[in-house]
Amino acid sequence: MTRLLLIGPPGAGKGTQAARLAEIYGIPAISTGDIFRSNVKNGTELGTKAKAFMDAGDNVPDSLTNELIRDRLEDADAQDGFLLDGYPRTTDQVRELDSFLASHGAALDAVVELEADPEVVVARLRKRALEQGRSDDTEAVVRHRLEVYSEQTAPLVKIYASRDVLVTIDALGEIDAVTERITEALVERGIAAADTTSR
Repeated sequence: MTRLLLIGPPGAGKGTQAARLAEIYGIPAISTGDIFRSNVKNGTELGTKAKAFMDAGDNVPDSLTNELIRDRLEDADAQDGFLLDGYPRTTDQVRELDSFLASHGAALDAVVELEADPEVVVARLRKRALEQGRSDDTEAVVRHRLEVYSEQTAPLVKIYASRDVLVTIDALGEIDAVTERITEALVERGIAAADTTSR
């Protein structure tokens, strides 16, 4: 069982690395952003509520996000481990996740922090906005999201560092190189890739 959390500013490459790590460790990648965007696309009640916050570059309220994650972590595929991408984003969400995991006799094995220069992040996200036509990637919204991250999510780094589960990784460079940095750092913590030969 491997329970991971991927944390870092918007545009640091969390989605790309989450997909790769999920495959390497044989666990589902659970992205709040993907789940919210899916709900927006499908016009659900949750999607309608979330869209206004997302388009403004604000975090979706804890109450909505906590409910979503609790339901997802109860799914069968998450019982043997998971990788969280985009949750928790606030100290209240950390408490909610702690409570959920404790009720299942579990805890996070490692928190991977992806570090990236803010100006590189802005350039990346502007490029993604043009390629994907995403309404939440205008430059003004991106810069606001970085401010929100700094204010609300960066303090989580201190929390997890104090628990000695934090691994900080340079997120800039080739995708393969970043993945290798992450897996090597996790091996040092005794977290090995899934054994796919027995599957």
